Amino acid sequence: MSTTTLETRELAARESDGIHVALLWHPGENALTVSVEDERAGDHFQLAVAPDRALDVFYHPFAYAA
Repeated sequence: MSTTTLETRELAARESDGIHVALLWHPGENALTVSVEDERAGDHFQLAVAPDRALDVFYHPFAYAA
């Protein structure tokens, strides 16, 4: 297996009003995370997500972070 197959892959990304959200797959662990970065506030967080909830968390990360 090459090292490129173990690197994190961006599956989806969106940006609105200085907030960047990315859905990431980590093939080495076969895990999904949603990464959120707020440029204006300088805040950043990541959420581990179940595959069946990945798109819901991607579109509503703040609801899951609460």
